[in-house]
Amino acid sequence: MRALVLILSLLAWPAMAEDVVLGLSSDKVSITTSFNGSQILIFGAVKRETAIIEDPPLEVVLTVAGPSEPVMVRRKARRAGIWVNSDAVEVDRAPSFYAVASSGPLREVLSATENLRHDITIDRAIRSVGAPAGITDAPNFTTALVRIRTNAGLYQRLEGAVAIDEHTLFRSSISMPANLTEGSYVTRIFLTRSGEVVSQYETLIEVRKVGLERWLFNLSRDRAMIYGLMSLAVAVAAGWGASAAFSLLRR
Repeated sequence: MRALVLILSLLAWPAMAEDVVLGLSSDKVSITTSFNGSQILIFGAVKRETAIIEDPPLEVVLTVAGPSEPVMVRRKARRAGIWVNSDAVEVDRAPSFYAVASSGPLREVLSATENLRHDITIDRAIRSVGAPAGITDAPNFTTALVRIRTNAGLYQRLEGAVAIDEHTLFRSSISMPANLTEGSYVTRIFLTRSGEVVSQYETLIEVRKVGLERWLFNLSRDRAMIYGLMSLAVAVAAGWGASAAFSLLRR
């Protein structure tokens, strides 16, 4: 019995011998009135119980996911010469921002089974289970959502963007665009070997509005009437100022 336990422990040892030590250039992103995006450097190392580096070497996959929320995706159709909304499908859950970076092509460093288990790629991060009756091409709506957010820089697939030095140190940078949603961004690191996940680590990056941006945001939520009156006053003042300036120029 003791011999069997020893054998099982030895067999399990390689899966326990490597772990992730992670660092971030910043764990907070502050959104101000002049915010035009941010660059997050993600770096770390592989902690090993022994100095032996197994073969094949480790690969690294990392993801950064913004808050998830339902999204209504609409399709336009041309009716009587006018483009109008025709069909609509609500995606049950889609991250407001999602980046997946890897040390090599995803199909080589991550197996399909592990992708299903950990929901790593962009399509696995989106959940859409139902569609209205009469819509036979519901997957096309999800594809359209991914395409739109990819073009806006909100969804990023960065194959080969993780650099690994000496099979131990790794680093990558993620560009976060200006139109970020406030909230906690989940950052996950996966160590893989032969497509299988051998270790993982998770942490958070906080994205928050600060300063005047934060004050205006809270005012619009907590004092909607005051915010509306203030916006109206600013619009009137801006209109009057533009009119006065134009009158002076005409003179």
